[in-house]
Amino acid sequence: MKKFAVLGMGRFGRSVALALTDAGADVLIADANEEIISKMSPSVKVATIVDLTDENAIKALDLGDMDGVVVATAHSLEASIMCVMVAKECGVKNITAKAGSHRMGDILKRVGADKIIFPEEESGIRTAKKLISSNFLEYYDYSDELCIIETEPRKEWLGKSLSELQLRAKYSANVIAVKEKGSIKKTIDPKAPLQEGCTLIIVMNKKDAKKL
Repeated sequence: MKKFAVLGMGRFGRSVALALTDAGADVLIADANEEIISKMSPSVKVATIVDLTDENAIKALDLGDMDGVVVATAHSLEASIMCVMVAKECGVKNITAKAGSHRMGDILKRVGADKIIFPEEESGIRTAKKLISSNFLEYYDYSDELCIIETEPRKEWLGKSLSELQLRAKYSANVIAVKEKGSIKKTIDPKAPLQEGCTLIIVMNKKDAKKL
């Protein structure tokens, strides 16, 4: 079972901690706010009250045992820097840090963060793309070139199989999973007809997304 630490229990930190727990990971959370830690405690493996600007207090969390650390203290640059630096010194190989600006992101990269997240910016971009492409249920940037799209099949696709539709050839769209009745089928039968109410999860090049 993988182990993660989420440092900082703002809205972003709480959502990450709960999502990791739902995915089956052991999650340690830390924040200076006693009330938030008390509310989150039943939902995670370990919940502890910590001053995230205190180097020794962060070291006491034994972050070196973690598969990954998420630094979600974007409201305090001092706390973010301290958490990233200590996690790096402890040998954590996967450090993700939330940043409120690109300048803050650059600083956190320099002190050891492996990945920077801009939640508000990314949420705004995703919302705009969903509004422009109203037939997309979700749109996620996967890399500079690739995106992941969730979309309902067009009416003319229903009753036809993926083999018949040839979406890869026509749209450069690779269907990686089909969601039906809330559950995701990772193993796809290319000859099974698409049913009304299902959702296709597609990986494709961003420049080809407009074809859909």
